[in-house]
Amino acid sequence: MNTSLRYDWTEQELQEIHDLPLLQLIDRARSVHLQHHDPYTIDVCRLISIKTGGCPEDCRYCAQSSRYQTFVTPERSLDKEEVLKRAADAKASGASRICLSVAQRDVKEGAQFEKIREMISSIKEMGLSVCCTLGMMTEDQAQKLKEAGLTYYNHNLDTSERYYPEVVTTRTYHERIKTLDAADKAGLKVCSGGILGLGETKEDRLQLILTFAKRRPHPASVPVNSLVPIEGTPFAHREKIPLFELVRFIATARIAMPSSMIRLSAGRESLSKEAQALCFLAGANSIFQGNKLLTVQNRTVEEDAELMRDLGLKGK
Repeated sequence: MNTSLRYDWTEQELQEIHDLPLLQLIDRARSVHLQHHDPYTIDVCRLISIKTGGCPEDCRYCAQSSRYQTFVTPERSLDKEEVLKRAADAKASGASRICLSVAQRDVKEGAQFEKIREMISSIKEMGLSVCCTLGMMTEDQAQKLKEAGLTYYNHNLDTSERYYPEVVTTRTYHERIKTLDAADKAGLKVCSGGILGLGETKEDRLQLILTFAKRRPHPASVPVNSLVPIEGTPFAHREKIPLFELVRFIATARIAMPSSMIRLSAGRESLSKEAQALCFLAGANSIFQGNKLLTVQNRTVEEDAELMRDLGLKGK
């Protein structure tokens, strides 16, 4: 089986892979995973929300949107000292990467931007890799973040281009792609993934994987989120994605993008140990650590430590 990197995948090929008998699909994904990664090492990331809530976008799944009445109220921005303390705590509990998040439409230069650049440099000095998710950005802004020591830039596509207008209307898919291009051109590693359970079809999921798999290079990191329905948002009553559909998505993404980190992200709190183990077998090799992931619950640090002990996994 050819497991070298490819950028010429077709939707038909991905569909044939996705629709294999489940155990056969997992076997194939596991084979690819073994050739490109240490199968017993997990990339452990910690998300720190610098500014939570008050976002002007209308993402229909998000509690941080100012357009919906949810349990989230806008909070003040964290100061540098608090962010560095949280980063140090994350490192002590096994995290190797910190992701800094700001709820906003796009990168805004000025005092806050310079403060974030200082945070990046200081966290990098701790020996940690740094990722940011700050919204849409230009090539010049990407370069400034790179110069500060940023390694990854997160900007999720969420779903397929076809279904995207059903999820977000305040920005276009093309605008999202332009930000990924800006990160690539600045020499940043792209972190971009999707959310399953938004009401999309199987074809939408395959189109999302195809969009990533045709990029040169593939995203270095691909977060796979399962929708956590939140009261007050338009998607509050969407049905939870079945486990085997999540596993099929992970396995297909692993085969299409052999060298990428596939991160089991939002929605992991509802997965049992056994379900998470199946996701790791299918090709996931990264998790977000911490009791909360932005506005939703996550597995506790203690639960993750127990899971990794039980499975014989270690952090990077």
